[in-house]
Amino acid sequence: MHPTAKAARVAGAVYLSMVLTAPFTLLYVPGKLIVRGNAAATANNILAHETMFRLSIIGELVGQVIFICLAIALYRLLSSVNKTWAMMMFGFVLVSAAVGFLDTLNNIAALILFRGADFLAVFDKAQLNALGYLFIRLHSQGIFMNEIFWGLWLFPFGLLVFRSGFLPRFLGVWLMINCFGYVALSMIALLFPTYYDAAFRYSQPVLFGELAILLWLLIKGAKVAPGLSAAPVAA
Repeated sequence: MHPTAKAARVAGAVYLSMVLTAPFTLLYVPGKLIVRGNAAATANNILAHETMFRLSIIGELVGQVIFICLAIALYRLLSSVNKTWAMMMFGFVLVSAAVGFLDTLNNIAALILFRGADFLAVFDKAQLNALGYLFIRLHSQGIFMNEIFWGLWLFPFGLLVFRSGFLPRFLGVWLMINCFGYVALSMIALLFPTYYDAAFRYSQPVLFGELAILLWLLIKGAKVAPGLSAAPVAA
């Protein structure tokens, strides 16, 4: 297999592993345990399913590590197209991962407060629940903030795909549109939060750009012309 095609398949496999972990941490666990506006019910749910909540914390940390690995794999695949744009893509991923790591601390803080401890005896149960729920809300706001970087890294990624010659141009355009979709969602969440759920539903066709490039890399790989030198990717 040509090194470029192999690098594309590797990037697709890493991308898939990240997509498999994200729904559990971002959708299933919050939907199962967090009761909007009810600190006591949220605390009871998390304490009753503490192992699940802890697994979601680990899942978030693992997801950020996979995200960095994905950036490395894509940099290896696309740096020969334009190193400056590839570095920009990689930089945005690093910032996003850093924000994600720090945001996970909010869930850890919430768990500590919900469980209580001797040094927290000055607070009653209702106060601990309220403080814990505050950190749960901060975690959600951190995700909304991080959506900016979930979008920004897709613009150089899409541009590199568009210019690569071995990946379909329409996927590059879709990724760049996907970039503006995430940035718009972040702005809506921070400025007009009541409209976020509706905006997220209507933006799904735009956000499927990542799924499209994932499947292409995993199934099709890179279309390399016969006799093309393998030196750039191998280097």
